[in-house]
Amino acid sequence: MTLVLTAAPPGLRGDLTKWLTEISPGVFVGNPGARVRDRLWARTVQLCRDGRAILVYSSDNEQGLEFRVHNHDWQPVDLDGITLMLRPSAPTTSTARTTWSTARANRRSRRPGWAAGGGGSIRQ
Repeated sequence: MTLVLTAAPPGLRGDLTKWLTEISPGVFVGNPGARVRDRLWARTVQLCRDGRAILVYSSDNEQGLEFRVHNHDWQPVDLDGITLMLRPSAPTTSTARTTWSTARANRRSRRPGWAAGGGGSIRQ
């Protein structure tokens, strides 16, 4: 089992160290039974009101694991028996050019035959 916490209160982190090992700030690993795991998750959700939590644990399915999330942008989605994490799409900003640059417009206007649609002359 792996439990990752973000913006969690210190009391919760201390409480989890009774059952799990904290290998990095906010990252806990361990191998408790299903009942203890469920109670740890319930306690995490209860105490981690504004923070975020992701729980990954082994399970008897094709993937071999399951996910639980709390207050997280990424959500687990089941697709034909495989759980994938659906992350929100980023807002797209259009960087497409709507007009030509001023320099190009100035160059175009200086060429004699260009604006009239003719071939224009080649300058040397």
